[in-house]
Amino acid sequence: MKFIGRFIFHIFSNAVALLIAANIVVGFVFNGNLVSLAIAAVVLSVINTLIRPIVKMVLGPLLVLTFGLFIIVINAISIFLVPYLLVALGFSSPIIIQGYLPLLFATLIISAVNLIVGFAAKESYK
Repeated sequence: MKFIGRFIFHIFSNAVALLIAANIVVGFVFNGNLVSLAIAAVVLSVINTLIRPIVKMVLGPLLVLTFGLFIIVINAISIFLVPYLLVALGFSSPIIIQGYLPLLFATLIISAVNLIVGFAAKESYK
């Protein structure tokens, strides 16, 4: 039950982070409604929950060699996969990424928002 609550919370925080990144970063565009935002947030949460730990385990030596900075690349790859997975699942992709620099900035913003929201959630659960 705790896992489901955390997963729903991650969906909410990813939705907020995607909206903030789309409003701040030029080249990271979100064209959609609330339903498409929720679907994109679910896909990003599933990637972060299922795929990202496996990638981190496989690329662990690179994480150690770069003192953890390679996690930015792993996060960027997970965000880069969202539009392609949405199309593969039969949805129209509301996310348009126009280059690697907007992807990098959006990754940093999404990571920062998720970090802040995660800390706030841990404080409220105590």
